[in-house]
Amino acid sequence: MDDLPLQKIQISGPTLASMIQRFSSSPGDVDGLLFGRVAHITPSNFSDDDPTTTTSSSTLSSDSPTLIATITSFFCFNSTTTFYDSTGQLNVVSLRRLLSSDRDRDSNSPNSLIGWFSGRRKTPLRPSMRESSVTSSLSSKIQFSFQVENSPKSYTLSPCIFLLLTTPFQDQLIHTHDFRAYQFRLSTDYFEPKTLYVVNIGPAFRGHYGAFSPNSPFPALSCELRGLHSSSMVEDSKSDGESLRGMRKISKEDQEELNACAEGFEVGRLSRLMGSEAANYTAELEELYDKMLAKLDGLARVVEKSSARVLEQENHNLKLRHKIAGLE
Repeated sequence: MDDLPLQKIQISGPTLASMIQRFSSSPGDVDGLLFGRVAHITPSNFSDDDPTTTTSSSTLSSDSPTLIATITSFFCFNSTTTFYDSTGQLNVVSLRRLLSSDRDRDSNSPNSLIGWFSGRRKTPLRPSMRESSVTSSLSSKIQFSFQVENSPKSYTLSPCIFLLLTTPFQDQLIHTHDFRAYQFRLSTDYFEPKTLYVVNIGPAFRGHYGAFSPNSPFPALSCELRGLHSSSMVEDSKSDGESLRGMRKISKEDQEELNACAEGFEVGRLSRLMGSEAANYTAELEELYDKMLAKLDGLARVVEKSSARVLEQENHNLKLRHKIAGLE
């Protein structure tokens, strides 16, 4: 079992948001398991130097692989000390049972146990002694080690990632959360802070997101447009002409209903966002998202104006009450 340093830890925005939501909605402190993978990324060795220098740098990079850990999913418990005791010693039997139940729910997932996380309120953003003990115990168990992907050599790592979430000491009007990622190194028995890269979807992250493959722990669900004429959408593709006629019919009949969600977004474009080809239409998804944000912004302005009118009416009623009380 190797003890290689990680250059980067990344997580998708929805996964991190879901983790924070579970933590914030829980009655107390929580902990859970992190699933994902660690892959070897070959760095670019293009250089203007002489060939000997290039060769030596290539040899160095192969001996010291660039490893990137990707957190794709998590399993959150409603309390702490679920797979370990109060002293931080790992309960291997309990952990094996939890992992087997997770594999039963998602038998097709290639994710491995790469670490765990802890969420606690109003505490310093640093690992406690018990969390150090749990991470050390988890990292030392060879039966939970996993293989590094895309590696020219055979490397195995143990679940060495620890993610800590906390809340501010004082209550604030804006609900905030702090988080920090660590890698526990068995060779030094020490937590190494690592930068946690949040991978989002959007123009600035398009290249990064294209190389990111998140896995959902939930089974694949069939995509159906409820409320629309689904029978007309399931057309037998006998010919391209029939498919186009069916799409025109759908767009004409159901466009009004679709406009309630996204103004001007056609059903034909929406159909391209479902299925295996959805990854090729990122711009379509971004435009749909922008239109929904515009509708939410318009709705927020209407609510703001309505609230101002209600406040104005309440002040007017209050003045009338004072006048009536003065007359009496």
